[in-house]
Amino acid sequence: MVVLILTLAAVTLWATNHWLTTRFTENTRARADVRSALYSGNVVSELQRTSVVPLLLARDPALMSALEGQEYSTVSARLITAQKEIGASAILLLDSSGRTVGTTLRTNLGQSFVNEPFFVDAMRMRDTTFSVTRNAGSGFAFAYSRAVVGEGGRSLGVIVVGSDLNRLERSWAGISDAVAVTDSEGKIILSTEPRWRNLTLPEALAVRSAPSAIERAFQVTADWTSSPADAYIRGKAVMQTETRVPFRGWRMITFTTYESVRQRVNAILALEIMGFAIVLAGAFYLFSRRALGWSEQYMRESADLRALNARLTREIAERERMARELRVAEQTVQQASKLAVLGEMSAGVSHELNQPLAAMKTYLAGARLLLQRGRSEEALSSFQRIDDLIERMTAITRQLKSFARKGGEAFEAFDMRDAISAALTLVEPQLRARRVKVTRTVPRGSVMVRCDRMRLEQVIINLLTNAIDATRQTPNPTVDMIVSSGSHAVLSVRDNGPGIADLEKLFEPFFTTKKPGEGTGLGLAISSDIVTDFGGRLTAHNAEDGPGAIFEVQLPLHAPRLQRTAAQGERKAAMLRAAE
Repeated sequence: MVVLILTLAAVTLWATNHWLTTRFTENTRARADVRSALYSGNVVSELQRTSVVPLLLARDPALMSALEGQEYSTVSARLITAQKEIGASAILLLDSSGRTVGTTLRTNLGQSFVNEPFFVDAMRMRDTTFSVTRNAGSGFAFAYSRAVVGEGGRSLGVIVVGSDLNRLERSWAGISDAVAVTDSEGKIILSTEPRWRNLTLPEALAVRSAPSAIERAFQVTADWTSSPADAYIRGKAVMQTETRVPFRGWRMITFTTYESVRQRVNAILALEIMGFAIVLAGAFYLFSRRALGWSEQYMRESADLRALNARLTREIAERERMARELRVAEQTVQQASKLAVLGEMSAGVSHELNQPLAAMKTYLAGARLLLQRGRSEEALSSFQRIDDLIERMTAITRQLKSFARKGGEAFEAFDMRDAISAALTLVEPQLRARRVKVTRTVPRGSVMVRCDRMRLEQVIINLLTNAIDATRQTPNPTVDMIVSSGSHAVLSVRDNGPGIADLEKLFEPFFTTKKPGEGTGLGLAISSDIVTDFGGRLTAHNAEDGPGAIFEVQLPLHAPRLQRTAAQGERKAAMLRAAE
């Protein structure tokens, strides 16, 4: 409910703000256009009013006679009187050499303006000319000038009348707008900001100045940068209006603030926010009453939850304890399975050890006889054979001790072919006793996997012993071991026995097809768990092209890129077949 009210308030405020801003902005822009047209008209009116004065003064007989007779005692007083009547900023009378002989400004009397545009243009054109010149300060002087022509068309001097545009500039400074007038070249000649004069508009907007009219516009619009601004001056949004002044290509640019827009929009938004606040307060009151009822219900249920939590804690602790015991039991069962396999192999292993011992006894008796007869070199060869037999017995006992040791979690990278060779070494006595023919097909290159080597050997031995038991009633028992590598390392163990009758229950614990006393039914279940721990899987199915069962062990390759390259090379090479 609260989210709905807040969402509705946000949408309403945004829509109201957007609509009112657009509407009030249009009104503000219309007023700015009106003011800009009024300012432009004032400029043109002032220029037109002053433009006819030089023509009148240039034909004044008193001024013409003063220039002809070079008698200037009353000229300045006459010019001052004319200035008061027409409202010009200044009036100067220059002789033919450009020297000031009469002026409304006492400081300019006697000053030479022979190189100034208003003198040069008037003497050359002999018509009323307009000129803009820089004054001593940072402003500009605007003047109309005309040559005073005597009898015979001789130029006697020049009359200069200044237009008081600076008066308009001072009147503009009293408003909240910033105003600038540019000439045909884009230079600012009039502005409410003194530092803008004689600069282009982009240069002026980059100037850092003291507080001015435009700075005041910045201050009142500092919080209103989301308005549809025409110009961004120093990062602040203001409205820019540009108007053409119908005089010599001049243009007037005004910058208007959004102060009135902000005030009017904020007043309406404040009323809407107040209304939504009242609605929200009422909603919170209703929610608090409802929450009070819920809290009482939660307090009644909290006791039950605490009791349930305590019971769950006890059950979790009990399950964790049972899980630890189960892991220990699984490790014990795996070790027992390995020891059972060792027990089955003990007869064959004892036979393998008795043969070297009997041979060693024979070689020792022969060596003693040879030494007695002085044939030491032949005796040394007997000792060498004895040493070879000892190495063979050591290898057999080393494999037995390694297999009997408990496997750990220390994974290492090794060649799967080595694990197969070690497993075949341990079950070799059983293979000989049953006369089982083993065919091993492996790639030339290494097939690297990463897992616990002892546990993998346990899986391979378990598969081999199951294959041997499956071929017990077969006339010519054979076991095929095939190793391949692609995306995974795959070991296939196939026998030519009767196959598997019940594939669905094959990997279930305590399921066995052997007679009572010959197996526990845990071998394949443990082997499947071991392969799963390695990130692979153990599968079984009956052969389609003949009798027997096929067990497949799939394991991830340790270096897939290298193994894929080796697999591609193996497709071109012949497979090695070795009979054990």
